[in-house]
Amino acid sequence: MKVRRSPFLLFLLLAALPALAVPVSYFRDVAPILRANCVSCHKPGKLKGQLDVSSHAALLKGGKHGETVVAGKPTESGLIESISGAEPEMPKEGEPLTKGEVALLTRWIAEGAKDDTPAQVARVPAVPPVYRSLPAVPALAFSPDGKVLALAGHHEVILRSADGQQVLGRLLGESPRIESLAFSPDGRLLAACGGAASEFGEIQIWDVAERKLMRRIAASGDSVFGVSFSPDGTRVAVGCADKLVKVFSLTDGRELMRCDNHLDWVFATAWTQDGQQLATASRDKALKLIDVATGHLIDDISKPRDPWLTLARSPRENLIAAGSDTGQVMVYKMEPRGGRLAEGDDKENSAVKELDRLPGPVPAIAWSQDGTLIAAGGAAGEVRLWKAGEWKRVWTAKEKLPPIFTLAFTAEGTRLAVAGVDGKVRMLETQKGDVVETFEAVPVER
Repeated sequence: MKVRRSPFLLFLLLAALPALAVPVSYFRDVAPILRANCVSCHKPGKLKGQLDVSSHAALLKGGKHGETVVAGKPTESGLIESISGAEPEMPKEGEPLTKGEVALLTRWIAEGAKDDTPAQVARVPAVPPVYRSLPAVPALAFSPDGKVLALAGHHEVILRSADGQQVLGRLLGESPRIESLAFSPDGRLLAACGGAASEFGEIQIWDVAERKLMRRIAASGDSVFGVSFSPDGTRVAVGCADKLVKVFSLTDGRELMRCDNHLDWVFATAWTQDGQQLATASRDKALKLIDVATGHLIDDISKPRDPWLTLARSPRENLIAAGSDTGQVMVYKMEPRGGRLAEGDDKENSAVKELDRLPGPVPAIAWSQDGTLIAAGGAAGEVRLWKAGEWKRVWTAKEKLPPIFTLAFTAEGTRLAVAGVDGKVRMLETQKGDVVETFEAVPVER
């Protein structure tokens, strides 16, 4: 039987030949599709089906159902089977892949499923970014001696004089977004953590005086948060978007501890005064106390309440203040509750005081350096100050501010720097809460 071929179909095939002649790139074509649709459920710390698709090697390793990709054989590859058909099995959440995306992944496997990821992708800008408008400020920190204010920018940390009037340095790094900043106890080092969502998470360790990157620690395959130095300044801890808590050595960048007891993103970490335990805050509604030597959970600090966004430890004792996404501010002891409590117990043995609630999420909390004051800033633009120990509110900032993401006391405790969505830093005096100075966090070219 003679088969007649449509001239129009032949035209389409011929038109497609130039495109088909260019091999599909894993780095340029495949990885972005996987990051956008698959990595959120299949990555370290969240391995649904024991499958990790965050890297080429992990993808080819497969999961509990066997090989996900069989090079050269798309029809035998579980990946193609799961994303194809009228009602594809994957992704579980979100829209199905487009026909074009499915076709691209199919071609890549048919062509051998090769990895063309460059050995090193340059992420550090060659020159400081040029800002045409003010970006939001997710993090700031004062040096212990009160001379330097560090501010998070795009791909950089900006060092300013404590009054904000002079730019002292611009520290360029790989992370497009810096999530957290912390000075070492002696002020010699500055840690910045962040990353790029679903791509990488890192910790940068800077020599403040030399403005030099001392170490870059690849911490995760996703963003990391809440960096904190151990009291002896030899280790750093971070929380991760993959639900893990990790501790790293500053000497060689080696991972010293990991804890997988949280069920969601971990936003903040704080060390006990002896450096043997960590308090952590997570979106899973848990504040936990972790043994640093083993990574084992010691105890839940609080009962499940609302997702926790931040915590900070008193400089003088083992107390933490924590803020939730519903405006709650709580003070807890950093100590075990005396073992696991029975189902139904309130699990609040470590609670010291519930401070008055802010009208919205609380992403920023800080203690003054002498431990006598606690400040909290909220997404509703409200800032409050309390007297530690007495647990009485001193003031609510008189001026309604834009949403606040971060705040810190000056070394002497007479001022409080707050910043957030509008890219400006406001200095509030701590006696009455008046805004006494305002400046832009980054240099803007207009």
